[in-house]
Amino acid sequence: MQEKEDIVVVGGYGHVGRTICEILEKKYPGKVFAAGRNLEKAERFSQSTHGKVKPLQLDISKPVPSHLLKQVKLVIMCLDQTRMDFVKACFHSGTHYVDVSASGPFLSQMEAYSEEAARHGSKAVLSVGLAPGITNLMASEAERQLEQTEEIEIAIMLGLGDSHGKAAIEWTVNSLGEKFEIKQKNRQVEVDSFTDRKLYHFGDDLGSRNAYRFPFSDQQTLARTLKASTISTRFCLDSVFVTKILAIAKKTGIVRLLKIGWVNRGIVRAMERLHLGSDQFAIKVEARGRNREGKPTRADLILQGKNQSVVTAKVTAAVSKLLYDSPFPGGVYHIEEITGLAYIQKELGSTLSMEIQVKEHNADKSK
Repeated sequence: MQEKEDIVVVGGYGHVGRTICEILEKKYPGKVFAAGRNLEKAERFSQSTHGKVKPLQLDISKPVPSHLLKQVKLVIMCLDQTRMDFVKACFHSGTHYVDVSASGPFLSQMEAYSEEAARHGSKAVLSVGLAPGITNLMASEAERQLEQTEEIEIAIMLGLGDSHGKAAIEWTVNSLGEKFEIKQKNRQVEVDSFTDRKLYHFGDDLGSRNAYRFPFSDQQTLARTLKASTISTRFCLDSVFVTKILAIAKKTGIVRLLKIGWVNRGIVRAMERLHLGSDQFAIKVEARGRNREGKPTRADLILQGKNQSVVTAKVTAAVSKLLYDSPFPGGVYHIEEITGLAYIQKELGSTLSMEIQVKEHNADKSK
């Protein structure tokens, strides 16, 4: 039986998928396929790489042909899904799997199939990219800095001037009206998206910004993989003006209009064309707890970079190399369970700048 060697990137001709294909093709020449429903787009992208990345027509909403995954060692999923059919087909064929999506409920659904994946020798890594992804690794590193962690707060600032894929914009717009659960003092509590404003310092050059609760899946999966009793994620844009407009729209109930199809589509199109800010992003992680002496201690991590789509692709490619080349047990993992921040920093090189501060603090003043 021939050994599996191929890599299939589903959504491989899309915004993030193209970069993943181009990175992996350099290390695994002739083995990378850009897959999706539109064969014409896949072929056009293949031609732009001079045939180095191969085209493949694949519709994950339909049953997977039995022969398709026979030679596929790794599938990288860049599309959102609601059903587990394709994932299960990968597991049953012993194909490894990386997921770039950010849907907390769907990632939780996949976790439940860990034993099934392991039975067939399949390894899956979830929470891969910037957020979730690097945010998970930063939260894990922050917890590692403390002897006992009580609370972890993640704040994400994205640049409006960056080039975002349509799927990412649609997810952001649709998330503005969501309710979701977070872990608060070891209890699951329901909160509203884009509420509960809090000020975070993103570094001397960027200064402080107000950020709001947002349903990034990192806060939900980290609640299961880390020990902190409270975990939350907030979000803002580099444009203070646009962030404030969104907050007003939420407070006044205008976001309910996003449920109307033509309004939703119009907002998505407008944000695709909107380039008010820069392509810079920043992540701030604050962890509070105690050190070995039992004194109240705080660990702060600040990361800055540019072009979050390219960074997402580079993180995904780095994790994919681990999965393709490293022999660790089958099952379903989140990124922080198989690697650390140091490996990703090494893979991305000067793309990111990181600052870590750990200091004792007065617990009363830190609130």
